[in-house]
Amino acid sequence: MSTDTNDLVTLTEQAAPHEAVGRYLAEQLGDDGWRDCRLELISGGKSNLTFGVTAAAGQAVLRRPPLSNRLPTAHDMGREHRVMTALGRTAVPVPPTLAMCTDEDVIGAPFYVMDRVVGHIVRDTLPDGYAESHEERLAIAHGLIDVMADLHAVVPAEVGLGDYGKPDGYLERQIRRWTTQWQATRDALQGEGSDLDRLAERLAANVPAAPTGPIVHGDYRMDNVMLDPNTPGRIAAVLDWELSTLGDPLADLGMFYIYWQDAGDETSELTAGVLPTVTTLPGFPTRRELLDRYANSSGRDLSDMPWYVAFACFKLAAIIAGVAARGLAGAMIGDGFVEMAVRIAPLVNAGNTALSDGL
Repeated sequence: MSTDTNDLVTLTEQAAPHEAVGRYLAEQLGDDGWRDCRLELISGGKSNLTFGVTAAAGQAVLRRPPLSNRLPTAHDMGREHRVMTALGRTAVPVPPTLAMCTDEDVIGAPFYVMDRVVGHIVRDTLPDGYAESHEERLAIAHGLIDVMADLHAVVPAEVGLGDYGKPDGYLERQIRRWTTQWQATRDALQGEGSDLDRLAERLAANVPAAPTGPIVHGDYRMDNVMLDPNTPGRIAAVLDWELSTLGDPLADLGMFYIYWQDAGDETSELTAGVLPTVTTLPGFPTRRELLDRYANSSGRDLSDMPWYVAFACFKLAAIIAGVAARGLAGAMIGDGFVEMAVRIAPLVNAGNTALSDGL
């Protein structure tokens, strides 16, 4: 898909018409300063679409589903809004929510709006002058793992999320869900299939006894949080809650593990299907060190982590398949989504290796 400036303006207006958004916010927030607003795509979203909203009344962020090709149970704006609103009363840092719109006549899909939090979203490079010391980089890693442990320590019923999911049988349902999601996109991605199906079968045949119950994020990693711009190690906000539910906290840890690259991982099968990150820079600890820190702070037994890492590989492969399929259908704003399909096979291989050989 071409993504020059005119294309982005056109597609942004299609996804979130500024007049409709401004009118809605003015009415919901009681401030006419929102009526004349400008929307701009915030880069990085590979699933739900995220836009910055700027108006005389202030700045906000709007989230909505993809333009088309939505899969059943995916992209539930109400769930994202609900969990973030509830967690706003806990130690878990989330952007304050402002409004939730379920009327699809407003912009063509449900959406919610939240405050715009100031911070760094870090992927493959650190901002100039930020976290230059080994101590600051260690603090970032510890902040990330500690916030995950804080999330898993929240008692759902105490924040109004006791019915947010069904933790019993969570892992079995997750395998079925991501198998179904994969099968819904299989036809669009010719040449992929049997190996991913086999990994799903191996996972289903060896499901561990799961410590279910806590709130899980579903895609917890460095570039799904905002780092405080002034204090490396402080997490300003955790973002992208579309996969959250009540379930197994070690599923979050497994996903975090495959995204966290160690120095010297350039040829590692484990990370060959994952985007490069800054965590290979001097000062960042290893995956093993972060597993140990989580185990110590949470008190959880991590002996079944190879299964969870394999499950994370399977889940990420299914997510990538969906993103690539939506890219082929023209439902994504931006470039590079179709090409992501080449990451599926390395992830499947890494998942099978984890099940066979451990970590």
